[in-house]
Amino acid sequence: MRDGDAGLGLGDARGAERRGAFQDWNVTAAGEPRASVAVTGLKTVWFNTGSLCNIACANCYVESSPRNDRLAYLSLDDVRGYLDEVARHGWPVEEIGFTGGEPFLNRALPEMLGHALGRGFRATVLTNAMKPMQNQRRALERIDGLYGPALTMRVSIDHFTKERHERVRGEGTWAPMIDGLRWMSGRRFRLTVAARMLWGERDDDVRQGYAALFAAERIPVDAHDRKALVLFPEMDAHAPVPEITTRCWDLLGRSPDDMMCATSRMIIRRKDAAGPVVVPCTLLPDDPRFEMGARLADALRPVKLNHPYCAQFCVLGGASCSAA
Repeated sequence: MRDGDAGLGLGDARGAERRGAFQDWNVTAAGEPRASVAVTGLKTVWFNTGSLCNIACANCYVESSPRNDRLAYLSLDDVRGYLDEVARHGWPVEEIGFTGGEPFLNRALPEMLGHALGRGFRATVLTNAMKPMQNQRRALERIDGLYGPALTMRVSIDHFTKERHERVRGEGTWAPMIDGLRWMSGRRFRLTVAARMLWGERDDDVRQGYAALFAAERIPVDAHDRKALVLFPEMDAHAPVPEITTRCWDLLGRSPDDMMCATSRMIIRRKDAAGPVVVPCTLLPDDPRFEMGARLADALRPVKLNHPYCAQFCVLGGASCSAA
């Protein structure tokens, strides 16, 4: 906790943890009203295509790995059903996001992408740009030929140096990621990059480091554009974290309307479940307390900020997964 947090009304995070922080939906461990976020307009619908990944990163936000199949693969019919619901209600959705796991391990992803883009949405895919993506080059070339800049590929690069990137992602992960980036650059895909602030470096220094990498590899990403290079705060669900109260918005100079869950929802399917369900955002697929029903219409109600990630990533970190 930073010096002065108690003066901001955030409370003693370590003490709150001992007293049972993030337990009661309506009040914090200190007895203050818990902050919530209301939907201002559904603009982004995320699909978690499955929790399996070809690699296992240290401190992965959602613990994806080659063995984690807690979230089953979504199908094209799943995606079609939710986009039909969006059309019926006329919600102002602009962006469809695909995340995982590694989305390209789901072999239906190209069909899902084509379907979303064909309905006039922008689409964003979060990928590590490694072999699963590269196995789908022909399909991606077809999609790019049809829809071009409506598709954004966001590639995860955890540091601008090979050594630190591989400390997170594992030995041998740098070269295939760079190969994937070079291929997409050559095909002129719309590219963005997501990085993690793991190393205690200054924002400007990190951006300079990525700028040098992109220049050396001829990757058309502007490292000084905060939407093109997104620097995500590091998170730890087990670390002592301040709970966000209703007083915090004014004290921190933040607005609930700026939070990710004000404009987005995510679809997941749990292993062996009868069907998909909706959760508030990309960061909370594993906590069943945040399931909001099987339909998007059921899920457009306020979200109580009752998880450490709500504080670390969104309120204090000021981050969002959306490309919008």
